[in-house]
Formats: sequence, C-alpha cells, structure tokens
Amino acid sequence: MGVKQAIRSLDAFPRAEEHLLQKTQSGALVSIVGLVIMATLFLHELRYYVTTYTVHQVPIDRQACVVQMSVDLKRGETLPIHVNMTFPSLPCDVLSVDAIDMSGKHEVDLDTNIWKLRLNSYGHIIGTEYISDLVEKEHEHKHDDNKEHHDDSHEKLNALGFDQAAEDMIKKVKLALANGEGCRVYGVLDVQRVAGNFHISVHGLNIYVAQMIFGSSTHVNVSHVIHDLSFGPKYPGIHNPLDETVRMLHKTSGTFKYYIKIVPTEYRYISKEVLPTNQFSVTEYFSPINEFDRTWPAVYFLYDLSPITVTIKEERRSFLHFITRLCAVLGGTFALTGLLDRWMYRFIEALTKPSSRSVVR
Repeated sequence: MGVKQAIRSLDAFPRAEEHLLQKTQSGALVSIVGLVIMATLFLHELRYYVTTYTVHQVPIDRQACVVQMSVDLKRGETLPIHVNMTFPSLPCDVLSVDAIDMSGKHEVDLDTNIWKLRLNSYGHIIGTEYISDLVEKEHEHKHDDNKEHHDDSHEKLNALGFDQAAEDMIKKVKLALANGEGCRVYGVLDVQRVAGNFHISVHGLNIYVAQMIFGSSTHVNVSHVIHDLSFGPKYPGIHNPLDETVRMLHKTSGTFKYYIKIVPTEYRYISKEVLPTNQFSVTEYFSPINEFDRTWPAVYFLYDLSPITVTIKEERRSFLHFITRLCAVLGGTFALTGLLDRWMYRFIEALTKPSSRSVVR
C-alpha cells in the first residue's frame, strides 16, 4: 500500500473531482480556437516533414539537400541542347541553325530534331516546317567569318539552278517581310561533349541573295525571345538563366553573343533515382553592326564545359526531428490556450462580481 501511494504521489497530472470542475462559455471558445490552431500547425509540420526541397549550398543542419562535387568522368557522350526561340522580325526561310565545335566539326542548317514555326505579325502560327537539309563538313581552320557559309550556300544553289532558286527565294522572303512574318525555332541539338558554339542567323543564305533581300546587314533584325534554353532534363528547383529572355532591337542591328559555362549535374532523388543533366551560367555581349561591316548579324551561343560534376542529393528530415518539433508546437499551443482561458475567466469574473454586490445592497 505504501508503494502504490508513493507511485501515485509522482503523478504530475492530478485529477479533480467532476463536481469541482466548472465549464464556461469562454473556456469552450478558447478550446475551439486552440484545437484549430493545433490542427493547422500539425498539418504544417507534417507537410514540412514529408516534403523534400533543395538549396544550392552545403547545409549545416541537414535540413536540405546535400551538394557534393567530383571530377566529370563522362567520355564519348553527346550533349543535348534544348532550344525554343522566337524571331519576330525574320521569316523562317532565311533562318538557319549552325553549329561548330573545337574538334573542327561544322554543321550548317542542322536538321537534328529542329522545327520552324511560321508566325504572322500577331505571333500566331501560320505554318510548320521541318529543317531537312543538312550540310556537314570538316574544317581544318577556325571559323572566323561568315564567308564560308555563303560560299557553301552558293554552291548548293548552283546545283539546284541558282537563278530561278534565287528569284523564288527573294520574292518569297520579301513578301514575308512585308507581311511582318516571324519564326519560332525549337527542338533538340545533339552535339559532341566538347566546347563549341551554335548560332541562329541568315548565314545559310547566299551572300548575294541576302544583299538583294535586305540591302545590307544593318537591315537584318535579330530581335529574339528565348523561351527555353537548357542542356538536359530539368530537375526540381533548377533555374535556367536565359529562360524568357527578351532582346528587341529598334532601328539598329548587331550580333548577340551568349557565353555559357555548363556545369555537369547529377540529381539524386529520395527514391535513389539518378537524373544526369546540366546547369549553366551565362554572360552576354552585344556588338552593333554598321553598314561597312562585312559580317552579318546573328545570335551566338558559345559554350564550354566545367570539369567538375555537381551532385545534388535529396534528403528528408528525421522522424525524431519531426516529433520534437511537433511536441514543441502542440505543447506550446496547449499551454498558451490554458493561460488565455484563466485570464479570460478572471477578467469576466472581475466584471460580474461588482454588479452582483450592488444588487444585494
């Protein structure tokens, strides 16, 4: 009997008799508010526990993903370049997608899953064209100017009957320019995993045809909107700095150059699935063109690859951490509502007691 009494004396939650408990309306109101608050905080904590998110820094308290670095060991793989751009002032017939890399491989008017959408002056689609002509050549010297492009195109048009082809091209493009046609270029380029560049321009045209269409290079408006540019699949939280970039030219012309540093990335999901992709940073440069320049305007993307691979790993917070936060939140809310109930009871009691005494007198 003495042992039971000793154990009972350790009870931190003594119970009062039922007839000694007094229930009030203010207490009911505080209890309802407290329950709503506790339920809301519980759902918030549960969501915080089950949700994973990423930050691009090494975490101190392991509440986010872990970022690791290692040497990139990939060899012989291709680099996918996802492109989605709009040129509101140039028809599809004059635009070409060209690529060149450090190995000397040069591709003109690429057809690697690239599509062109004809746009009217309001930006609505009026036609679709698949780029089907691929000219691929090996160059021993660095590509310094655009003359080689025009020479290749000149030979190509000669083989098709240059005079008639040129006349048809000029009439068609001039009509498109008069109607305010634009072009949307999108698709995927698969290039070698080495430094290089790709550019979208009028370089696929014969130089004489280009002069007859535009008059001079200063009349070529390479205003553009980059809807999407990425170097692999996207993972949660990725930010591509060129997405939704708008560059418009008014009464001027020139060449845009985007210098891109690609960082190989591996994203490891909580399910252990690995997604190989790439991040990148970019700086840009605009070079205006005057009527005496021999070059033609273009939009260049010059890329280089980092030798370091970044590994991003998702991590979920520990269950013990979840229980600790949950106890703190629910216990604190319960204590606060209990304190608020006592204050309200004493306040109401203080207001009602004087009135009851006055009635007795």
